[in-house]
Amino acid sequence: MSKVVLITGASSGIGKSIAHYLIEKGYIVYGTSRNPREKVVNGINFVALDVTKTETIQQAVKEIAEKEGKIDFLINNAGMGITGPIEETPDDEIKRIFDTNYFGVIKVIKAVLPIMRKNNGGFIINITSIAGYMGLPFRGIYSATKGALELTTEAFRMELKDFNIKMTNIAPGDFATNIAAGRYHSPIIKNSPYEKKYKSTLDLMDKHVDKGKDPLIMAEKVYAVMQEKNPTIHYKVGEFIQKFSIALKHILPDKVYEKMLMKHYKL
Repeated sequence: MSKVVLITGASSGIGKSIAHYLIEKGYIVYGTSRNPREKVVNGINFVALDVTKTETIQQAVKEIAEKEGKIDFLINNAGMGITGPIEETPDDEIKRIFDTNYFGVIKVIKAVLPIMRKNNGGFIINITSIAGYMGLPFRGIYSATKGALELTTEAFRMELKDFNIKMTNIAPGDFATNIAAGRYHSPIIKNSPYEKKYKSTLDLMDKHVDKGKDPLIMAEKVYAVMQEKNPTIHYKVGEFIQKFSIALKHILPDKVYEKMLMKHYKL
């Protein structure tokens, strides 16, 4: 029987690329979108799901389980970006991104786990970010959401061992997607003490995304990890320097690493 995959945030970007790649490999793919216009798009079976609304999560998971009898893989890809000086970032926006990038993911996992446990197995892949390994200037809140998910996955893995349910993180670097257009930007406030440095950092971040890698690379990595019988805890996908920066953080003294980041962002 074909394996059933549920991918959150599958209507664009990395999620869409993963979905199409897995369909080519013979998987039955369900993708989520808050307001899908069509039930099936290029082979992706869409279900309405908003990760911030528990009732939509439960309804979507129930719908898939009733139709397919199982969910073999869950790929938590839905998320949003946020930039801005932490001091000037509205509290409501901070809460909103945590609801999406962290609490929403936990809610989806909780909804799917009973189905996987009933079927004596499953595999959950959380799409995090290389930014989750370090506190980046003017991206501190985003880094915090992804870092929290990385650590939570570590704990979850140990709790799920008895149920034959696997879990891992895959952390992408910069990929050519529409994330820059969809993320929340704290406004650049004229005469703010952060005005010049925030603007220059924001311009640099947008350039990195524009020059990012093809999302197909992420799709290929996700598929490769799905084939592993004993997956490791953390995977990184991106430019060599992005992945190497994580290794450097474990090697360099904290202040030296901080200076390196500030030099990179011209702060």
